[in-house]
Amino acid sequence: MPSGRVKWYDVEKGFGFLSRDDGPDVFVHKGALPNNVSELAPGTRVEFGIVAGRKGDQALSVRVLDPLPSLAAAAAPRRSADELHGLVEDMIKVLEAKVQPDLRKGRYPDRRSARKIAELVHAVARELEA
Repeated sequence: MPSGRVKWYDVEKGFGFLSRDDGPDVFVHKGALPNNVSELAPGTRVEFGIVAGRKGDQALSVRVLDPLPSLAAAAAPRRSADELHGLVEDMIKVLEAKVQPDLRKGRYPDRRSARKIAELVHAVARELEA
């Protein structure tokens, strides 16, 4: 059975491409994913069957070889509401001090600062989702 890595996968569109270890890239549709998998992260090792489609090779019966995230990590305890309140408050202060002044002047923050601020916002969002 051929193997390779996920080149890219778009959850909204429901398809992507796999890079084969021994050949050209292969199209993968969401219907070829295992029942418990709804997306594929780039770089994930996979094994799959191949069928010739109208536009080229297509993956069938994809099997994820990299370990899936553990349930223990997903069940990590949540931060207390007080801790989360402090994180949100700090995030707001950073946004007001580092982002708002540039936006008021009609420009975006420089890419380096924007990346760090985006990481902060994503971290707070992950805490809210936990």
